[in-house]
Amino acid sequence: MRTWVAVARFALAVAMLGTSYAHAQPRAVQEVLPAIGAADLPVEARDTLQLIRTGGPFPYERDGVRFGNRERLLPGRARDYYREYTVRTPGAKHRGARRIVCGGPPRAPEACYYTDDHYRSFARIRE
Repeated sequence: MRTWVAVARFALAVAMLGTSYAHAQPRAVQEVLPAIGAADLPVEARDTLQLIRTGGPFPYERDGVRFGNRERLLPGRARDYYREYTVRTPGAKHRGARRIVCGGPPRAPEACYYTDDHYRSFARIRE
């Protein structure tokens, strides 16, 4: 009987963990993000990718700051994993809505994501 109770408790704990994780994560994280080829990005985004690879200099003061992933649209990682970079928007007098967010080492990121709607959606950049 004790074995049965232990097995039941374990199964319940596993089920609860799986359920709570699924509910804690937005649907976008649970699904695969869309992908976009680097060659298919706007020319300004390709220029920003090149600056990321070479370490700058970056045109905007906030380029390279930590991206908190508060929207939880990107895969969950450690707090300092992601950095954000502005993609110039022609004609805009401010930073605009376009960004590239990269994770991993600053000059050799493991993954980069593009957004043109200020973090409402992302596409993983394929190199």
